[in-house]
Amino acid sequence: MDAAQLTAPAQSTALLTDRYELTMLQAALQSGAARRRSVFEVFTRRLPEGRRYGVTAGTGRVLDAIEAFRFDTPQLDWLSDQGVVDDTTLAWLADYRFGGDVRGYGEGECYFPGSPLMVVEGSFAEAVILETVILSILNYDSAIAAAASRMSAAAGGRPLIEMGARRAHEQAAVSAARAAYVAGFSATSDLQAGFRYGLPTTGTSAHAFTLLHDSERDAFTAQIASMGRGTTLLIDTYDLAEAVRTAIEVAGPELGAVRIDSGDLLMLAHRVRRQLDELGAEKTRITVTSDLDEYAIAALGSAPVDGYGVGTSLVTGSGQPTCAMVYKLVARAASDDPDAPLVPVAKRSAGGKASRGGRKWGARRLDQDGVAEAEVVGTGPVPADLADRLLQLPLITGGTVVGREPLLAARERHLRSRAQLPISATQLSKGEPVIPTDYLIPAEPAL
Repeated sequence: MDAAQLTAPAQSTALLTDRYELTMLQAALQSGAARRRSVFEVFTRRLPEGRRYGVTAGTGRVLDAIEAFRFDTPQLDWLSDQGVVDDTTLAWLADYRFGGDVRGYGEGECYFPGSPLMVVEGSFAEAVILETVILSILNYDSAIAAAASRMSAAAGGRPLIEMGARRAHEQAAVSAARAAYVAGFSATSDLQAGFRYGLPTTGTSAHAFTLLHDSERDAFTAQIASMGRGTTLLIDTYDLAEAVRTAIEVAGPELGAVRIDSGDLLMLAHRVRRQLDELGAEKTRITVTSDLDEYAIAALGSAPVDGYGVGTSLVTGSGQPTCAMVYKLVARAASDDPDAPLVPVAKRSAGGKASRGGRKWGARRLDQDGVAEAEVVGTGPVPADLADRLLQLPLITGGTVVGREPLLAARERHLRSRAQLPISATQLSKGEPVIPTDYLIPAEPAL
């Protein structure tokens, strides 16, 4: 896993951006403001409706994308042909390499409204053009991770398989598998995700394999001969009870697992478990699939089910396919002088879209029992009691990636972070964020 996870993609990500990033760049180069030191912040003003916490995901992919953010000759020629920017801007883009700093919440960390999830600092020019690619990655991956976290909490320790590749864009499916693994899924059916990120992969057969053969017995016999007795047999193509009998006759009580993909899963799981036990296959596991989401998984909590396969609901964020994260300028230098002080800036418009200026830190306050009681966001000195609870980590320093880590580290971080939240965080009923966000930000003078 680690070798695949630590390898950055070579394909350029520079055109994964909106046109206005480059037109802003051109105008700033002309005005002379492009070189001003600037601080951009990724945050969300609110969680998706009904969600009690968010999950940071996609951080490692953002680091890869920033490293690969290079304008090659074909891209520059296309920008020129389309008249997107002028020759001066094209020359600047040809030499572009991000040389600033990025700090952010560790991948897998839970977050709340206002959490400064990622802080990008550099010249205005080099930081502004990263907006779209950063938001594209973080918004989708974090939405999938949040859904996956709710599902893994509902599963209560039973393994979950991500199997949504046929229900999403082919590249989104790969990203979804990665995000799901961060948030607690055990494996994926997507081989590209396994290849690119080193994820465990799994899968055996579909109904087509059974229908191909002259009988269900022939199909089971062929699968056992090819994959061994530890395989998983799909048992709901025809008659379920007959399929269970045939499966044990062919494989013996050493059969690894059976899969149910349709019908009343709660009732059928009980019937199949009883029948397997009567046939001496007490150790044969039961896996269920069929349009599962966190609510269906929770409803199966009392069923004799050993694992779940989740597809459509996962790769669509279980109804919340984005996180509404934004990338806002929160501070900029008073002049082009490298030593010029930073001035907080913020959007002041009405309609719930105002922001708070200043470079921010984020910390999580715990109570005496080690349970989270507030997300604290500030711009000034960090209070002594929060000094060891800061959540931002160095990700890029002076243009060099310093925060890349194995995906397993992000997975473990998420489990620790979720475990520190109040127990009501994993309730599936709709509610407000499980902890409030407290701001330690002084009043800002009008600019």
